[in-house]
Amino acid sequence: MDRVKKLGFCRVSWQPKVAGYEAHFGEEACLVGERGSGAVFFSGCNLACVFCQTFEISQQGLGQEISDAQLAEIFLELQKMGCHNLNLVSPSHQVLQIVEALALAFEQGFTLPVVYNTGSYDAVETLRALEGLVDIYLADFKVWDEEVAAKYLGARDYPRVAREALKEMHRQVGDLVVDEQGLARKGLILRHLVLPGGLAGTKEIFEFIRDEISPNTYVNLMGHYHPAGKASSFPPLDRTITREEYLEALKIVKSLGFERLDQTHWPLLELLWGDKVF
Repeated sequence: MDRVKKLGFCRVSWQPKVAGYEAHFGEEACLVGERGSGAVFFSGCNLACVFCQTFEISQQGLGQEISDAQLAEIFLELQKMGCHNLNLVSPSHQVLQIVEALALAFEQGFTLPVVYNTGSYDAVETLRALEGLVDIYLADFKVWDEEVAAKYLGARDYPRVAREALKEMHRQVGDLVVDEQGLARKGLILRHLVLPGGLAGTKEIFEFIRDEISPNTYVNLMGHYHPAGKASSFPPLDRTITREEYLEALKIVKSLGFERLDQTHWPLLELLWGDKVF
């Protein structure tokens, strides 16, 4: 499709479209450090999750079109701010624009590790084009079942695409490596958002990760789900998850042998539920 003439599913044209950027402190501790992760929030998305936690940006088009040169300037500004890395949030549908901007930034002295923060609905061919540019893949695996993906993500083939994408990501960067300060330098970080009613298919997802990716995968099992976007019209997504649902998912992950579990946001969950996560 010619994006100059007509917008595609992601609602983004040929130009980069950005909703904002900042030194972000809401990510995993190994990305945030003391000075934050340099997050750039790209507008639009190649999925249509009814429960999207950033619905205004992903599906309502919040953001501003800029040039490749301006995007490069943002990358360089985040570096000057002292951020530990460049965190490209929802980049899958703007990869060409990002690559062009990175080339311009590299010419001007950009050196930060690049984090590709994705929902994992990425073509393997696209990921191969990023080899050598991306240092850290920060990747979701949202749901396992095709029917669930079709109903709630708008993409029946999401599970298959995500599996192949994650294999390619891991092939490129391997398991997560952190430096002496505990900061991520290279590798794969897997995120999995626990959904109400066990809709995500946590057991099947982590059996796949263990058997076909790596049992040493660094995992962020996220418990912050709350109804957002259109979720109020799609029970059981119209409610938050319970402590018991999160603990059941955590039990599954641990029973499958995963030991590298991110605990950055556990204190917030304990505050919310008034009890220990363990």
